Amino acid sequence: MKLKDYTSAQERAWDEIAPVHKGSQFETLLSNFKQPGYSCLDAVETDIWQKLNIRGKSVIQLACNNGREILSVKNLGAGRCVGIDISGEFIKQGRELAQAGHIECELERMDVYDIPESYNQQFDMVYITIGAMCWMPDLNKFFDVIVRLLKTGGHLFIYDTHPILGMYSAQDTRDVPEPDLSYFLAEPFLDQETCDYYTHKPQEKASPRWWFQHKLSDVFEAGLTHNMAVVSFKEYPHDVGVFSAWENKKIQFPLSYSLILRKD
Repeated sequence: MKLKDYTSAQERAWDEIAPVHKGSQFETLLSNFKQPGYSCLDAVETDIWQKLNIRGKSVIQLACNNGREILSVKNLGAGRCVGIDISGEFIKQGRELAQAGHIECELERMDVYDIPESYNQQFDMVYITIGAMCWMPDLNKFFDVIVRLLKTGGHLFIYDTHPILGMYSAQDTRDVPEPDLSYFLAEPFLDQETCDYYTHKPQEKASPRWWFQHKLSDVFEAGLTHNMAVVSFKEYPHDVGVFSAWENKKIQFPLSYSLILRKD
């Protein structure tokens, strides 16, 4: 399959699940964003943004879903904020949240691989969080986009699920979970289960989509081959996605990580 075949499949799948997600947590988000300065970001991420001196900086989030995180960054004091997502349905939700909170943020439906050159070198920060890179068919081309979006001296901030969790099912809550897949899985993984990670209710017709097991070394290698410098890297025992049941185990997995790279 070609790159566009994969991304088109992701678009169909996420547009399909958008109304289901909206029925789960959207009203709470809508209410929260009506409160001035609301942020959905956790303490670790908020602290990192503060250390990055975000006030007045331009930030673009790639694969922003319904925009809740980039809207939170704006509320932390960032300057121009842009959120890009391939799902037009989730972008509509993001615009509703922005309108509810009177938050100035550009939310655009776009395949990240097709972001136009008019965005080149416009941003102090590129922001990636959970549920972004695992849907990217070509990590090297993804970093091509990141580097061209950044100003010289700009930073890439990643706060994501640890790639080791790609080996496991979040529903395996045993003390010693058994892996389902190899950490070194090279082929795209066809997933036809529901994207409804809030309620986990089965769907009769879940559109096929493909996710990609990018190792931690793949992420570092992509940054280094694009002449980016490592500023900070930390691993955490806390969950940022769907593995909350795995926190505080006797034998603790790394559940999340943060990585900051700088374009020199």
